[in-house]
Amino acid sequence: MSNIIAYIVLIIAVILGTAANGFAKGANGFTLLLPSLLTAITIVACMFTLSIVMKTIPVGITYASFAGLCIIATTIVGVYKFNQMPDIYTIVGLTLIISGVLIVNLIGKTN
Repeated sequence: MSNIIAYIVLIIAVILGTAANGFAKGANGFTLLLPSLLTAITIVACMFTLSIVMKTIPVGITYASFAGLCIIATTIVGVYKFNQMPDIYTIVGLTLIISGVLIVNLIGKTN
């Protein structure tokens, strides 16, 4: 698999991971059946796509990218879906996470 395809699959994993986080919030401690099932399904699909990515991109790079992007995406979902506004410290921290993901992927060695 080419790196471009691997990164596309990684984006799919981020979308699934972010969806799982949103469903988990809505599952109310796994007391609601449908959001709980959706959480489980999206987590399994997310891990499956990450395992595909790890065939091409090293595990550390894959997971660092996944975690950073998922944090950013989940924060955005929190703002729009749950009306959770980040403060200045959160914004600074998220900026550092974005910087870290960019450094790992654009400058860091992948082998």
